[in-house]
Amino acid sequence: MLRSYSVFIIYAVLFLIFFNSCEKEDLNFIKEEQVEGLLLTESSRDSTYTDAELLKVLKEETEFLELEQKGHIADISGMDIVKENPKKIYVHYLPWFQNKAFDGYWGQHWTMSNQNPDIQMPNGNLQIASHYYPLIGPYSSSDPDLHEYHFLMMKLSGIDGVIFDWYGSRDLHDYGLIKKSTETFIKTLEDLDLTFSIMYEDRVALQATEESLSTGVIKAAQEDLTYINSVYFSSPKYMTYKDKKMLFVFGPNYLKTEAEWNEVFDILPPENHPDFLTLWAAKDRVGVNASGEFLWVDKDHLLAHQYYYDTYQSFNKTTVGSSYPGFKSFYTQGGWQDGINDWTIDINAGQTFVETLNYTHHELSDFIQIITWNDFGEGTMIEPTQEFGFTFLQILQEYTGVSFTVNDLEIALNLYNTRKDYRDNIEAQKFLNRTYKYIKNLNIQRADMILKAVKRFY
Repeated sequence: MLRSYSVFIIYAVLFLIFFNSCEKEDLNFIKEEQVEGLLLTESSRDSTYTDAELLKVLKEETEFLELEQKGHIADISGMDIVKENPKKIYVHYLPWFQNKAFDGYWGQHWTMSNQNPDIQMPNGNLQIASHYYPLIGPYSSSDPDLHEYHFLMMKLSGIDGVIFDWYGSRDLHDYGLIKKSTETFIKTLEDLDLTFSIMYEDRVALQATEESLSTGVIKAAQEDLTYINSVYFSSPKYMTYKDKKMLFVFGPNYLKTEAEWNEVFDILPPENHPDFLTLWAAKDRVGVNASGEFLWVDKDHLLAHQYYYDTYQSFNKTTVGSSYPGFKSFYTQGGWQDGINDWTIDINAGQTFVETLNYTHHELSDFIQIITWNDFGEGTMIEPTQEFGFTFLQILQEYTGVSFTVNDLEIALNLYNTRKDYRDNIEAQKFLNRTYKYIKNLNIQRADMILKAVKRFY
């Protein structure tokens, strides 16, 4: 059964100095004569707080905004989450989505070959290339509101970091967009004290050579490693294990000898030679450069887990546990692949995620990679969806032993939706910036009050 935690967690809350602003006659963000018209009837609004309470909150936050502008209140970096379960949890993340509202067009991971998100389905959803639908709808990976939403959700669920799927440093196919999107996440990621790593796809080195973007496969891989070293390894939040940078490769599939990888890694300074992790049963392709292997979702499901641990665990310097909620690919239906990955692993109302998360051999793993946060094309996402709500994150909250609940997740979701509802309201966005800071500093009740105040009076 899923492990249960019942301890109370005491966490630090950001204490702000409240000024005696109640003596002022008017709020400088809303005219006094407008207040009466903005007061909603009790039957048509959330009545958790009175109008007076929420007006007081907005007045106080206006004072805080003024103090911030004058430099008297400094933001505190980091989101200090207490977990009863010390096991590190990382999520595999796909930064490859574009939507029309943010990017001006629909990217191929929402459309594949034959879906059109401009078409609204009978249930009101847009037509996307997935069997499942994001709770916030199809989004853009470059949207800062998305970064805020996804990372707050992760922190409130006890997730420690993100492993970005990464397709090289060149502007080839949509790989340049993926690289650019990855880098848009780093500021928020660092601000919330999440770590991150890169999952390299070595096939891009061959593609770069075939497209005459590099002079050879090894040279192309060296160029990519040089980019990773200069742009990502330099982040204070780049993922490390036993004082070494962690670098993953999905394969390798094209550079398959120790000699080739020796040459690739020679481009890096010795102190930055990474803890290099390959796909399972592939570490022999990189020889002494391999630190370990990671399992991926497989049609054999738990039998694959058993085989991985029984066969490879004793040879790994670093062992990666793997967990996923299920598998249901849209590729054939979307016109991308004919019959490939046409197998499923039933989500089973969250039980599959529980099984893989609690698999006995996770006790032997150094950390766990969740497959995935948001691969909608293969149906392995744990981010909130219309079909499953917060189910997977609630399971994670219990597993990691954080003190948060679905109510806290809903407030992070509410912040994202309110950002979009008030996208053109500069004053409301200032209050929402404060809301983000309150969630980050674990004063979630205050964040909830600001959100309710913005909705009631703007």
